[in-house]
Amino acid sequence: MRILTEDADLRCDHVKGIVKIEPTQDLVTVNGRCVLVEDNPVKRSIKGCPFTGLGIKPCQVTHPVEEGYSDLLTIDSNRVCLDSLWGKTDGVPLGFKYSVREAGQDWIDQA
Repeated sequence: MRILTEDADLRCDHVKGIVKIEPTQDLVTVNGRCVLVEDNPVKRSIKGCPFTGLGIKPCQVTHPVEEGYSDLLTIDSNRVCLDSLWGKTDGVPLGFKYSVREAGQDWIDQA
């Protein structure tokens, strides 16, 4: 599993909805890019979700991560984000997810 950086590409289930990445630490970088730690990407905006219609709300914000924080690696007591990370969005009907498309780096894996 790869470690996520600020260049990671996270999207909602509707493919075009891109999660805005905002790093919360700058102590550790990979190739000059900040590594993401918990609580990323919680409460981040989602732009471009095309899911619309009567009784439908597009994905606009991420909810808590359900899986994808490292149990082995931490930075300043915060677990590192891995490319297995996913959670749900605020899209309606409920149940839509956001997940990682690209980790943002190809250098470091968690064994």
